[in-house]
Amino acid sequence: MKYIDEFRDPAVAQRLADRLRAEATRPEGYRFMEFCGGHTHALARYGLAALLPPSIRMIHGPGCPVCVLPIGRIDLAIGLALQQRAIVCTYGDTLRVPASGGLSLLGAKARGGDVRMVYSAADALQLARQHPDREVVFFAIGFETTTPPTALVVQQAAREGLANFSVLCCHVLTPPACEHIVSGPPLSTTPDHAAVRLDGVVGPAHVSVVIGSAAYEPFAHAHHLPVVIAGFEPLDVMQAVLMLVRQVNAGRAAVENEFTRAVTPQGNRAAQALVDEVFEVRETFEWRGLGEVPRSALRLRERYAAFDAERRFKLHYQAVPDHKACECGAILRGVKQPQECKLFATVCTPEHPLGACMVSSEGACAAHYAYGRAVVAPPAPTVSPQPSPAS
Repeated sequence: MKYIDEFRDPAVAQRLADRLRAEATRPEGYRFMEFCGGHTHALARYGLAALLPPSIRMIHGPGCPVCVLPIGRIDLAIGLALQQRAIVCTYGDTLRVPASGGLSLLGAKARGGDVRMVYSAADALQLARQHPDREVVFFAIGFETTTPPTALVVQQAAREGLANFSVLCCHVLTPPACEHIVSGPPLSTTPDHAAVRLDGVVGPAHVSVVIGSAAYEPFAHAHHLPVVIAGFEPLDVMQAVLMLVRQVNAGRAAVENEFTRAVTPQGNRAAQALVDEVFEVRETFEWRGLGEVPRSALRLRERYAAFDAERRFKLHYQAVPDHKACECGAILRGVKQPQECKLFATVCTPEHPLGACMVSSEGACAAHYAYGRAVVAPPAPTVSPQPSPAS
């Protein structure tokens, strides 16, 4: 099958593994973060960690939109379903994320809330057309990949004058999160909240199709960190790691694109223009595990305020702490591995998740539970925050 079998060839994978063993000779080793949950699952599902030499340490990042959604945002959606009696629509994984009081959106549905799973933003818009007497709210989450479809349905709702449709916007942005992981202040002075020391980043695939590889250049130059955009197939990931090793060995810090079959330097200009027409950047937004991240999320522009659920229902966001024993926040920052959480695979499982990292199909805990429970990696190396070296 084109673009599938070619990127799962075991003979090529072995040659890449041999090349990595030959070239990954840096005495202090290599610490690479795969930002996207799709790469985390590729590493676990295909056993890629076993093919990498011991000197290469892969550190999980926060790149799962469900995992980084804070409890307070889910509480807002639950309130719309239970108190405002709105029809709340969202994607499947979001329904099961634990919120306050042991609730989730599925729990709200069990209590009588009208909560519905949709496959696309267009499905939510269709529900608004079918139920003109009900308020229909699309709980929109995701990185830059899923933002253009949300923008499109907002424009369509405006053209049709659908006064009963609105969006609870929780779309977040990838480059500011990368920046925050590397240079943001620790959330506390405890060791678990120390900064993670990185030598390079495996950049997300689908996000980069939209924003382009050039979007990461300011980050790479400011922190002298190589970035390689990679596809999600096993050979994509291994080739990207090899490209990072070669950059580190050469002392370079550039943005390189392994996923050339889908990603261009400038990305999808039409999608970018659509998003810019409908959305503006928020001054700050809370991410689960990262805390408040400046200019890292979107909200509807004033011209589309009538379709902004936060304004329509006068919602006020309130931060809510995670479960005290759940290490999801530390896992999302790359400070801990799933197996280091005492809840992992005991009371926290995909069937009964206590944290968002176990809920999502892209979550690090779900990946380790499904594919890697027998493999326990050492803790990620951490350092105190240091000034970024000059590019």
